[in-house]
Amino acid sequence: MRFHKSESAFFVFISVIFAAGALIMHSYGVLHELRSFAAQINVIEKATYLSRLLFACGVLIATALFFGVFFIYPLLRTQVKEEGKLRAMTESLSARSETFEQAALTDALTGMQNRRYFDDALREYIEEFRRIDKPIGLMILDLDHFKQVNDTHGHDVGDEVLRAVASCLRDMTRYHDVVARLGGEEFAVVAPNMDEDMLMKLAERIRKAIASMAVLTGNVRLKITTSVGLAVWDQREDADEFYRRADRRLYQAKRLGRNRVCA
Repeated sequence: MRFHKSESAFFVFISVIFAAGALIMHSYGVLHELRSFAAQINVIEKATYLSRLLFACGVLIATALFFGVFFIYPLLRTQVKEEGKLRAMTESLSARSETFEQAALTDALTGMQNRRYFDDALREYIEEFRRIDKPIGLMILDLDHFKQVNDTHGHDVGDEVLRAVASCLRDMTRYHDVVARLGGEEFAVVAPNMDEDMLMKLAERIRKAIASMAVLTGNVRLKITTSVGLAVWDQREDADEFYRRADRRLYQAKRLGRNRVCA
């Protein structure tokens, strides 16, 4: 079994404590011999004082060992297992894009994952995270007034806007997040291990980043905004129910005036 770096460091820490404890116990025995043979009272008093100090050190080390074995190591092991599962899921999902199905799972315009990949990934994350009892965040984004961009400047300019937004989303998300174009001007982000507060902060950063972008195409300089709907999986709903709840928050953001996040 291969150990994580943090586990290896933990074992080194434990080994050092064991070695220190053995040395202290040896010194403790030597001092007891000194007490047996010493003739001067002051030497005996010093030896007694040192014995007490060494005994106290032994108690502290024993306490550290107990805490490390029964508290620190279980926490480390749990973290390593969860990280391993998350990395394995990410590698499994990424491997799909490298197979003959890559074209079917990739959006041709932006190079992002498409709706089919998103649906499969969301179901898989829900299945796995139900076992480890961790949150999943879902973000649905829709560009505001995008039809006007196509009608006014043409579809080529609209395509440039979509590619710029896709690049922004990739730059602002983590390696194990699923970022997909669902169709038209709608995008989605599956953010595992994020609670509502963390998801809201990420969504606000993304919203502000998109709003501050300037898409340059020839003589055209466009500013674009996005509305965002958020949901955190409630541990009971399936993928479709989870998606619909985030989608309702998106339409709420649209009704409230656009360029905002609703959760």
